[in-house]
Amino acid sequence: MIVSVNPHPPLSEFQKLMFQTDRLLNADALKRPKYYATRGGNPLEDDVKEALVESAKGTAFENTIEKISGQRFPDIIAAKYYGVEVKSTKENHWTSTGSSILETTRVNGIERIYMTFGKLGGNPIEFLSKPYEQCLYGIAVTHMPRYLIDMRLNQGETIFDKMGVPYDDLRKMDNPIAPVAKYYRSQLKEGESLWWTGDSSDETVSATIRLWKNVSPEDKRKYTIFGCVNYPEVFGGNYDRYALWLTSQGIVDPHIRDQFSAGGQEEMLLSNGKKVKFPGAYRRIKNSPELFLEEWLKMTQWNCQEAKRLISRR
Repeated sequence: MIVSVNPHPPLSEFQKLMFQTDRLLNADALKRPKYYATRGGNPLEDDVKEALVESAKGTAFENTIEKISGQRFPDIIAAKYYGVEVKSTKENHWTSTGSSILETTRVNGIERIYMTFGKLGGNPIEFLSKPYEQCLYGIAVTHMPRYLIDMRLNQGETIFDKMGVPYDDLRKMDNPIAPVAKYYRSQLKEGESLWWTGDSSDETVSATIRLWKNVSPEDKRKYTIFGCVNYPEVFGGNYDRYALWLTSQGIVDPHIRDQFSAGGQEEMLLSNGKKVKFPGAYRRIKNSPELFLEEWLKMTQWNCQEAKRLISRR
């Protein structure tokens, strides 16, 4: 490995390097389309590195281009200050899924990163490089939150513009997921919920998922009572919000209505001595009064605290 001992070159020089790299890659792709159509992943990173090395000759970046081995970010570094992340698609479009928003594997000292994207399914095959933060329009969650790439974004359309949080600020945060979740929570429509984070900033969600039939009887009772207290519309047969919350706990119940209605109506004795039949959901409370009162007290206490917090903001 050859390391430059000079201070890092100015950004304008790196921009020229990336422009020239795109020119080389696009010219070569016109000559060898079948070759590039089979590339992707590590092999394409090697191709981009070779183009960078060639483009760097006679510049301040000569002998400073290095491909980073292993699961590191970005894929290639230049002058130990700039970086290049390589992404591609086999389709004829400029979009793909990018890297994690957490950037825990970011190479130390790398401050400016470009995205080099290969559109390998088109005719012609094309390459385009842009500043990393200018290519990211949203976030998707697989096993971790990842950026969504669109190389044709217009100015003002990045996820950072939408959130009102600059990329450099977000990447340096201890918990970058918090502002992301806050933004997506603000975009929810009625009946929607974030499955990968709670409905409030301090709520956690399960990382695993299981069917209701595999939940223990005791936990089933607790979840159902929680639904009765916090989602009272279940008494009227509306289970939508409760179903979304249950999913956030990592539980899917394909027969969620049965949690509350199985067994039919429940005969209840009123204070005037009259017996009246109520929906089956009332039986759940009747059979677990202590658990219901405990959950109800938690809910009312939280509501009081939340009301005080909102009043203090005025």
